[in-house]
Amino acid sequence: MRIETEKGHEIVGRIILEKIAEGVWPPGSRLPSVVDLSTQFGVGRSTIREALSALKATGWLDIRHGGGTFVKKELPSDSDPAGGVPLFQRAQSILELLEVRHILEAGTVAYAAERRTEEDLQQLSDILNSMELALRDQDTAAGERADAAFHAAIAQASRNSLLSQLMDSLSQRFSETIGQTRELWFYREQATAERLLEEHRSIYQAIAEGSPAEAVRRIREHLAKVESVLREEHPSS
Repeated sequence: MRIETEKGHEIVGRIILEKIAEGVWPPGSRLPSVVDLSTQFGVGRSTIREALSALKATGWLDIRHGGGTFVKKELPSDSDPAGGVPLFQRAQSILELLEVRHILEAGTVAYAAERRTEEDLQQLSDILNSMELALRDQDTAAGERADAAFHAAIAQASRNSLLSQLMDSLSQRFSETIGQTRELWFYREQATAERLLEEHRSIYQAIAEGSPAEAVRRIREHLAKVESVLREEHPSS
């Protein structure tokens, strides 16, 4: 039996949420820089970036290229004043969500390959390192978080704030819908997990080389494999 222990980025993320709740960083306020947070928490910059990416993916933060990190003006716990249903909550099935993901991610990865900065590449590289550590430690929860952070970082590198917001919303809904199934098909055998890591590395390489067409091809191949396994796990979805 594995005894799960709280990771560094989880501790950082939890403390940031506590500070938001206490009003230290109220909605709309700007957080200190990654460098300052790294000094404040006594951890590496990659740990801070992973914590911020996770909080962004769950709707707590807004990371603006060259403009800093801000607490969302409307927090995830806030009720929808219009009483409407969030866009991706309307999806009829997991596979319907995945079809939307095919379209969105082809666009974000193409723009990322054209527009990525050295900082973007470093963030993606750090996340890949986290994925590798999760694989080595057989930590499925950390692997899932790193996977989500990788795709969110690609969207951020697209330099299109609307695409990034759509990806954040879609990723959150996709994770909620799959639940523990993700653990079953990503980590049911070592070879599967290793192949997944290699697929992400190949996507990163295409982005680093500035090749939009190749990046799109690789992410489509990756999502096609995801879809094939999902059809096995959810034949009626």
